[in-house]
Amino acid sequence: MIATIARLLSTLALLAASPATAEPALWRVADADTTIYLFGTIHALPEGFEWRDARVDRAIDEADELVIETLIPEEPEAAARMLIAMGMAGAQPPLVERIAPEERAVLRAMIARSAVPEFVLDRLETWAAALMLVGVVLADLDLDAESGVEEALEARFAAAGKPIGGLETPREQLGFLDSADEGAQRELLASVVDDPAATRANYQAMLDAWSAGDEAGIAASFEDDLRRSEPLREALLVRRNANWARWIAERMERPGTAFVAVGAAHLVGRERVQDFLDEAGIVAERVE
Repeated sequence: MIATIARLLSTLALLAASPATAEPALWRVADADTTIYLFGTIHALPEGFEWRDARVDRAIDEADELVIETLIPEEPEAAARMLIAMGMAGAQPPLVERIAPEERAVLRAMIARSAVPEFVLDRLETWAAALMLVGVVLADLDLDAESGVEEALEARFAAAGKPIGGLETPREQLGFLDSADEGAQRELLASVVDDPAATRANYQAMLDAWSAGDEAGIAASFEDDLRRSEPLREALLVRRNANWARWIAERMERPGTAFVAVGAAHLVGRERVQDFLDEAGIVAERVE
């Protein structure tokens, strides 16, 4: 559950077949003595899904360090306590009353299948309760958030004795949702409480686009989840993209090679990380 909370801030991951070949998008920012690779990830994949190709492997081997969105705490209990502390609500209606009437039956069924009692969810802020329920979706589809791209990258860099860092702390990452207004939080809940067949189809389209390096297709699949709430999009994508572009600009002042892996939604569409880099005079080139 903690891996789910920390990783799945941009999308849900659903069961899909691995393509014969995958060529996910990769970008490079470079000057005379510094290279930074930008790689968009999917945070949870079916077991055995093959996503690396020769370009990605070369970039991984070349890199001196791995940088991901956030580092998962080694003690899940501590992370759970942090979520509960940050997500504890004041006066709030029951969770099922924070969603449209026609969606309440699906929400009730999800709560019944979750490991969290309904009275606990009722006491949480809407964003925290929504994240608690993401695990139900993954369990229904026989997926584990530990089977994502980040986990494979961390294992590879750790085996090579290379350092691994995070762009945000878990508290900072959850803070983007904690600071969102209630309307945006309820849109997040609605995105979790969705028809499984529709969610499966949406994810399959996104996975196909990601595997092919289709930027427009990836952007379209993510925008479908976030277009209903501009404040939610601002909290989850835009503010963080701007922060990460500043980090990249600062990292360019030091020599070496870094492999930066973040959710694919951050590197496609409008106001992506590369757009903020452009504003700083830094060009990210697609690696073909």
